[in-house]
Amino acid sequence: MKTFKRLLMLLIVVSTVSCGDDFLEPVPTAVLVGETFPNNAEELESVLVSVYDALQGVNSLELTDASLNHAQQIEFYVTEMLSDNTRSKSGEGEAGQFDNFTVQPTNGFVFDYYRSMYDIITKANLVLDNIDLAGEDAATIEGEARFLRGLAYFNLVRSYGDVPLIDGPILISDSEAQFTRIATSDIYAFIIEDFQNAIGSLDVTSTPNRASKAAAQGMLAKVYLTQGTNYGEAQGLLEDIINSEQYALEADFRDVFFNEANGENIFTVGYVASNSLESQNFSAEMLNGVGRTSGVNYVTDEAIAALDEFGGDRAQYSKRVDAQQPTQTQVVKWIPNGDADLGIAETSSDPTSAGNDWIILRYADVLLMHVEAILAGGAQTTSSNALASFQEIRDRAGLADDPDNPDDDANTVTVITRDDLLVERRVELAFENHRIHDLRRFGVAQDVLTAFSNANGHSFSATDLLLPIPQFEINLSNGLLSQNPGY
Repeated sequence: MKTFKRLLMLLIVVSTVSCGDDFLEPVPTAVLVGETFPNNAEELESVLVSVYDALQGVNSLELTDASLNHAQQIEFYVTEMLSDNTRSKSGEGEAGQFDNFTVQPTNGFVFDYYRSMYDIITKANLVLDNIDLAGEDAATIEGEARFLRGLAYFNLVRSYGDVPLIDGPILISDSEAQFTRIATSDIYAFIIEDFQNAIGSLDVTSTPNRASKAAAQGMLAKVYLTQGTNYGEAQGLLEDIINSEQYALEADFRDVFFNEANGENIFTVGYVASNSLESQNFSAEMLNGVGRTSGVNYVTDEAIAALDEFGGDRAQYSKRVDAQQPTQTQVVKWIPNGDADLGIAETSSDPTSAGNDWIILRYADVLLMHVEAILAGGAQTTSSNALASFQEIRDRAGLADDPDNPDDDANTVTVITRDDLLVERRVELAFENHRIHDLRRFGVAQDVLTAFSNANGHSFSATDLLLPIPQFEINLSNGLLSQNPGY
């Protein structure tokens, strides 16, 4: 849950990529805009809080205005459902476009996620453009804003490829900047600069709901791994986190998700139960019988098989058979109404207004990225440092050697292959929106998703590795914004 209080709940109206030429027509009178806001340190802090709000997104079951951004709350559509991890119930509606690999440029989730990321960027830019108001807290505020902006651009470039680069406040007349796609390499350079600044500006925080040095180090390492370069720098960043001893794996995998004040979570998006402004509904969407007769996000047979074979103790806290629909398997990492059989207490009296936080970076991911950095694109490794990180993950999952048979060392890892690492990432981080990005980063997305598509009667092709640019944005650009191939 969030442990910091919002200083001020303001509607901050600023131009965004998705606003278009009709932005602020008529000019609103009930908000502070333009040169009048912000004008002091307190108001600047409220803008910074609004950047976190933008990442948090709006609970669509509480606030039903379709024009609102839902950000993190809908990310599973464009990540997990676009992979071989989850699917819709029967390929229905816009959700079904992801598991069938028939995503259209008019898909509402594609547009929502795109505009949500630019909402984060726009508000972060407003903070950075007024950083001189921050006084002695300037470095920390700048670091947080740049971390959040870097995260938003990282989400965009991985999902859409070349995208417009907005690095400051933008005027309505600046249509060329809003709609000119910039090369992925330049976007990554910009992201790296933001994360590097955050590393130099931030320190330890008392809550994972705010950006920290370790969060920036972990995300920068992931950027380097995604680029397939700077493996040494990535390893160094990850070892800084490991050697800091600020974080550790929870002894019980369940506690990662249901004891949120834990030492494993490095950066999370906080939510507050039964609060129309700060609750979330992805728990209800993922749990088919919770607050709804059916949800939209079910576990695939392939993910079930992987968890059953390789998940160990993690499997029971990652998936379960839906009691109301016994032929379906659901995600259970964010159960808001509890589960007595699994020892999970209720966290929200109304599951459609849940308070379970979303984890963006946790220590287990750091350990697995550490192995990946040491592999450095190679086929396998016997590095003792890599083995130690990998073994720590497996031990927590109950895959250690049999304590009653010390001569049985079958589960002691002596070599790690890229395939081993990809499997371990899948079962450790299942349904946490990593799978599609991992497949792309490991260079196996086309092969894996082709096989998955063929087995399930879908229509995957290589062009499905990127989402389409939203058609709304293309129309708004009057021809300036180009579409990705295949759409």
